[in-house]
Amino acid sequence: MFIKKKVKEFIISFVILLTLLPLFPRYAMVYTRNGTGMDASLIKRLIQVIDSDTEKPIAGAMMTSGNEMEQTGEQGMARIKIEGEKVAVRASGYLRAEVSIDAPQETKPSSSTLKTLHKAAREKVIGIAEQIVTLPKEIELVPFTPKGLYLSFYGIGDRKLREDALDLLRETELNTLVIDIKGDRGMIPYRSSIPLATEIGAQKIITVRDMRGLIESLKNEGIYTIARIVVFKDNLLANHRPDLAVKDLNGRLWHDREHLAWVDPFKKEVWEYNIEIAVEAAQQGFDEIQFDYIRFPDGLPVRFSMPNTMENRVKAISGFLMEARKKLLPYNVFLSADIFGYVCWNLNDTSIGQTLESVAPHLDYLSPMLYPSGFQYGIPGYRIPTKHPYEIVYLTLKKAQERTGLSSFRFRPWLQAFRDYAFDRRFFEEREIREQINGVERFGSHGWLLWNPQNIYSREGLKRKGSSVYAFQKPERPFKELKLPKKTKEEVGVARDLEQDDILIAEPSQMASEPVTEPVTNPSPMMAEQEKTQDEPSSSTQSDRQEEQEVTGNIE
Repeated sequence: MFIKKKVKEFIISFVILLTLLPLFPRYAMVYTRNGTGMDASLIKRLIQVIDSDTEKPIAGAMMTSGNEMEQTGEQGMARIKIEGEKVAVRASGYLRAEVSIDAPQETKPSSSTLKTLHKAAREKVIGIAEQIVTLPKEIELVPFTPKGLYLSFYGIGDRKLREDALDLLRETELNTLVIDIKGDRGMIPYRSSIPLATEIGAQKIITVRDMRGLIESLKNEGIYTIARIVVFKDNLLANHRPDLAVKDLNGRLWHDREHLAWVDPFKKEVWEYNIEIAVEAAQQGFDEIQFDYIRFPDGLPVRFSMPNTMENRVKAISGFLMEARKKLLPYNVFLSADIFGYVCWNLNDTSIGQTLESVAPHLDYLSPMLYPSGFQYGIPGYRIPTKHPYEIVYLTLKKAQERTGLSSFRFRPWLQAFRDYAFDRRFFEEREIREQINGVERFGSHGWLLWNPQNIYSREGLKRKGSSVYAFQKPERPFKELKLPKKTKEEVGVARDLEQDDILIAEPSQMASEPVTEPVTNPSPMMAEQEKTQDEPSSSTQSDRQEEQEVTGNIE
């Protein structure tokens, strides 16, 4: 009786189903192997990502759900399989976002009678029609331009340095904090769950008791957080595991000008250790992971586990970044890396494995270190960079964009906020800092970051928050008179951050080992090195007893 009454409707439904099927993506009609229904795990949801201010679609946004990843097209749309009922989205020039989205439910008929099959077919036809006419789920991203400063391994745990930095963030245009998660000497400031970190001594000094709580408090103030991880410059790991270290020609540990050992960028165990730290930082709540010293050492002669050729070096650096990006995918964090300023000009890998073309595909942001003091050979037309901070920054960014074709939003440079060490020893004060910022803003870069290895920053050259007026037209005292207070061993930090301090100002890592490829009159490398060495400030050292002492941070 049922067949006689419903056969016509059944045939019509079936014909409609066959007609609509080619019009709808294949993943909308997937059956389980036993033919009992539609497999919801293979259904993809249509998402559109838009700008919260203009409501315009955002092309090239990255969407992730679990281990799934898709990129939006020109209309800001893409389909993604929902895992865990959450979709995370990020795009250059915006804050990241995460929203809850109900995943499609799988339907399975309870029996295989003609009546139930007809009912199931009818529901499928209706479902397909609904999905065809349904508007995509919209996700809004908020535009954001990071303007930040850096706090070192010790600086983030020192109450005075941290509060001074936070005061600047509250009062000026600054809105971003870069924090050492693994410093230049391999130390990790918080209690890590990574066994190797404890094994090699990276946990001997703890400067932050509760990193997750600290990041949460910074987020509550609207502060964007970046985790800085020093990768291949790792004295602790190299000394504990000589099999992973860079060697000299005699097979002994090679040391740089700071007498620190490095690890071999070809070693996968080194990759895994640093990626574990990056994942842990993402779990702590950081918005972005930034790799520094993502390069080969520039000193010679050295020996690695593979032939030291440009091809091998470039593959090692880009390979590490590709692997890191893959492992960080579920956490929806931005990924950036610091690169030599001269890399923007040089057509080779500057003998350190860095080329714009090889690193850019794996990064959300490139952070060239555009310190005028670091351009020891100048750039075409500007022999003394410290006299032309605006031109150094603007022209270098333009050169990088011309070579890569990337959006200006993909660049976020480091700017100099410390005294010159290579040319005229000038202090970088209001004029120098503002000219660098003006160069960035004219180029249209995605913000900027201020670097001072002593973690001492001034309001000079910075604008008041939400205003075009400078925070201080005339600083209350010259930048060069600012000094760190004396501290005891029992206090959170030390008066000088020995991982970053004057050592890094003097460290030639901020300059390339080769001149730019365009014609420019250069001094000999040996002469430039001699001049620089004479101007270097003296380095501080830290006693073994102090290294053994655990310093806990006074985090509120």
